Amino acid sequence: MTQHASPPRDNTDKVPSVGRPPSWRGLFARADVRTLSLLGVLAALVLIGGITKPDEFLDTRNLQLVLTQASVIGVVTVGMTFVITSGGIDLSVGAIVALASVWATTVATQEYGFAGILFTAVLVGVGCGLVNGLLIAYGGMVPFIATLAMLASARGLALQITDGKTQIVTISSVLDLGERDAYVLGVPPLVIVFAVVTVIGWLILNRTTFGRRTVAVGGNAEAARLAGIDVRRQRLYLYLLSGLCCGIAAFLLIILSGSGQNTNGNLYELDAIAAAIIGGTLLSGGRGTITGSVLGVLIFTTITNIFALNNLQSDVQQIAKGAIIVAAVLVQRRTASTS
Repeated sequence: MTQHASPPRDNTDKVPSVGRPPSWRGLFARADVRTLSLLGVLAALVLIGGITKPDEFLDTRNLQLVLTQASVIGVVTVGMTFVITSGGIDLSVGAIVALASVWATTVATQEYGFAGILFTAVLVGVGCGLVNGLLIAYGGMVPFIATLAMLASARGLALQITDGKTQIVTISSVLDLGERDAYVLGVPPLVIVFAVVTVIGWLILNRTTFGRRTVAVGGNAEAARLAGIDVRRQRLYLYLLSGLCCGIAAFLLIILSGSGQNTNGNLYELDAIAAAIIGGTLLSGGRGTITGSVLGVLIFTTITNIFALNNLQSDVQQIAKGAIIVAAVLVQRRTASTS
C-alpha cells in the first residue's frame, strides 16, 4: 500500500514579509514620535518661561499652581479622550462642570457636608452623561447635536440655580484641601487626584477589553457590531465615563475656587478637545492616547501661565494655542505618511 506524501504546508502567513515590520512596531514608532514632539514643545515652553520670568516661573509655588490648574481640565480631557477615540464628541463637558459645581454648592447640599458635595457633583455629572448617552446610543441623535443641546440646557439650569450669583462654600473640610497644609510631599491633593484618574484611564484604554472595544467602535462601528460588540451599550458607557470625569472635575474646581458659579467650565470643551487632538487622538476615532492628552493639557496650561506672568493679552495666547494645534496636526500627518 503506497503512502502519499502530504503536500507541503504553506507557512507564509506565519512569517512576516521582508521589509515590512509588524504593525505594532509602526504603532509604537508613531507613538514615540508624538510623545517626543509634545515633550519637546513642553520643554521649549518651560525654557521660554525660565528665560522671560526666571524667578517667578520656576518658583515652586508657581509650578504647583500650573499643575493644580491643569488638574481640573485634565480630568475632563481624560473622559473626552475616550469619547473621541470612539468616534464621538462631547461639547457639553464645560456646561456639565458648571451645573455640577453649582448644584453641589447650594445651601441645601452643603448641609450634608463634604460627602454631600462630592456625591452631588459626581451624581450630576453621571446623570448628564447618562442623558447624552441615551440620546446618542439609543435615540439615534448625532453626538454633536445631542451634546450641544446638553450644553445649552446645563448652562441654563446652572444659571437658574444660582440666579447669576456666586455660591460660597462654607465646609471647612472641603476648603482645607486647597490649602498648602494638605499638600502631600509638596504635591497638591488635586494633582494627586488627576494623576490617579490618568493612570486609571490609561489602564482602561490600553489594558482592558473596554478599551479595545472603544478603539474598535471608533475605527469601524459596523465591523465592531459584526464582531459581537454591543456598540450602543459601549457608547452609553463612554458618555457615562465622560460625565463621571466632569463630576470629579467639578469637585476639584470647587476646592480650587471655594465656590460654585454658573460660569465655571467656560470653554472647557474646546480646551479638552484641543488637548486630546494635539496629543494624538484622532478626531475621526479609532486611536486615542491618554499620555498625549495629558501632555496637551500641560502644554496649554503652561502657555496660559507664561502669558499671565508676562502680562500678555489673551488674544495673543489664543493665537499661540491655534499655532500649536496646527503644528501638532502637521506632525501627525507627516508621521502617518512616513510610517
